[in-house]
Amino acid sequence: MKNQIKPLQILLALTVMSFTSSSLANTSSVPEDLLGFWSLDVDSGEPAWMHVEEQDGEPVVTMRLYVGPEGPYDDALIQDGRLTFTLNKSKTKRSKIVVARTVDVGLIDGKLDGVIVATPNNGGPVTQKHFTGKWVTPMPDSAPDLSTVRFGQPKAIFNGKDLTGWRLHETDKKNGWSVEDGMLVNNTPKTDFSATGAYSNIRTEAEFEDFWLHIEFLIEANRNSGVYLRGMYEAQVVDRDSRMQGLQGVGAIFSRIAPSVNAGKRPGEWQTYDLTLVDRHVTVVLNGVKVIDNQPLIGPTGGAIYTDPSAPGPIYLQGDHTAVKYKNIYLAPVLRD
Repeated sequence: MKNQIKPLQILLALTVMSFTSSSLANTSSVPEDLLGFWSLDVDSGEPAWMHVEEQDGEPVVTMRLYVGPEGPYDDALIQDGRLTFTLNKSKTKRSKIVVARTVDVGLIDGKLDGVIVATPNNGGPVTQKHFTGKWVTPMPDSAPDLSTVRFGQPKAIFNGKDLTGWRLHETDKKNGWSVEDGMLVNNTPKTDFSATGAYSNIRTEAEFEDFWLHIEFLIEANRNSGVYLRGMYEAQVVDRDSRMQGLQGVGAIFSRIAPSVNAGKRPGEWQTYDLTLVDRHVTVVLNGVKVIDNQPLIGPTGGAIYTDPSAPGPIYLQGDHTAVKYKNIYLAPVLRD
């Protein structure tokens, strides 16, 4: 005699199917309009960006808030069309308090809408930062042909006499910048490489699109600075023998592109950067040696103050790390038809 399916079994099967369908509807794949790179506008004023892609139906998310980590974040989840993940958990200084920061982001009427919720583990107040975002056109499919690029006449963007054309980025911090014997000098007692400090960074008043930049620097042993192109991409400033090498060494676009060779000089010797930025690709010539050749820039580096690669930005020099000297700073803009 064949087994007969009882009505109760049918009811249970239908219930399971209904629950499964409902769950799949609530945790579907990443909404297409959420995919890509986003330059974020956070109400706290902190520079931030986010990149969302999909792999095997699951979201893969990188996001950086100023000098914080960028991920990817392994708990990213899509539910009801919105993306959630934990940005990081951090301890406050001199305290055992751990603050968990979670992100909830989606699209409302075609516009990005997100919130970062910070929850301390000691029962303290929960804080929120709201953000919107601008979707950025994807990277060009191929590198630009630099042989066809036309540049304008190089012009000095530092006059060697005073700080005309430059200003502090963080006006609430100490100013270590001055002009000495034709050099742009940052004097600070700080000797560690921590991400922020009591002294201010400095930037040009002017903002630039694509360009060629020449800049010379002198960095002592165990010191660290950086040159940010358009306020987004840091060319690392350390000496040849620094403990920071490879992706973090001289000639690198910090944490993004390692130089092909270490062409740096010893501590206390003048070094030269020639940096070409065209169509989100960078060429780095360090002390006359091409160490990065027309490579794509995938996202701003840590500490960036601008995060929209389609917009102009300043030349921005790190002063919150350690002492450094710069001179002979020239820029030639790319000429567009």
